Amino acid sequence: MKPLIEYRESQDVLHQELKHIEKWEKEQKDIFFWEKIGRWPFMLLDRLTPKIIKDKLEQLLNEMGSFIQNGGKYLVKEETVLSKLNKTAREYIIQQNGADFASDTENQPHSGENADAEHSAESTWDLKQAAELPLTIMDQTADEMTSGRITFATAQGATTGIGGVFTIAADIPILLGLSLKVLQEIALCYGFNPHDKQERIFIIKCMQFASSDIVGKKAVLEELALFDDPSRQAQVFSQMQGWKEVINTYRDQFGWKKLLQMVPIAGILFGSIANRSAISDVAEAGKMLYRKRRILMRLAEEENELKPLL
Repeated sequence: MKPLIEYRESQDVLHQELKHIEKWEKEQKDIFFWEKIGRWPFMLLDRLTPKIIKDKLEQLLNEMGSFIQNGGKYLVKEETVLSKLNKTAREYIIQQNGADFASDTENQPHSGENADAEHSAESTWDLKQAAELPLTIMDQTADEMTSGRITFATAQGATTGIGGVFTIAADIPILLGLSLKVLQEIALCYGFNPHDKQERIFIIKCMQFASSDIVGKKAVLEELALFDDPSRQAQVFSQMQGWKEVINTYRDQFGWKKLLQMVPIAGILFGSIANRSAISDVAEAGKMLYRKRRILMRLAEEENELKPLL
């Protein structure tokens, strides 16, 4: 049967998908007025929150900085995502060819490897192989993994809506950490490695895009347009210095929603909605921006392959 790479989308399809993403970028609207004043609730929160919780919040925000520098404790397990990609790929091939082809979806051993080695298909997958998958498989895997994170965030928001200001203060860094994990999983689905410092910067840019006003969104898109340009490498790494400002902006953006969690009983509903919305927004931004990168890379690769033939 055909190898997975032969199921990849044609240039015409890739160009069409790129147009869809560019249309999505143009449709991104400004944040609402009450989101712009989202910093106000946190001024109130700062006054109401005991010092011990403030110190914990600051500690957890510093751990976000550790994520940028070296990944910290927020790095996800690459094997989990690759295994999911493998499973989705097998199901996709079966769907395309029928159940008789199920056994052929397993990876063939690389040259020099023992063909009789008893290793599972999952153990032989790596990011290089993941990057060659059809977009359909990448998209489906990203959607399925994101769905689980959104469900968890919704339950988390409902739980923290019960305890008032104390649990709200704790919920903020938890939600930020969940956002980082969602974006890492999306990165892996599209064949990018969050263990690389440059990818962690891209992840923060995705968070910044999701929480910015219309002017900020345009600025982020301009930066990301040349993100993979080698000549911009030094500039990209210099942007790492502003990580805390980006995280604080992301936190403040949903401040007004968190304030509603202080309302007795109703805080459960507001908390679940706020968390669900926050993770959904960042996941949508991450998927679109990583998808665009993969499409542009794929088109560039195919153009380079055609040059010797011209």
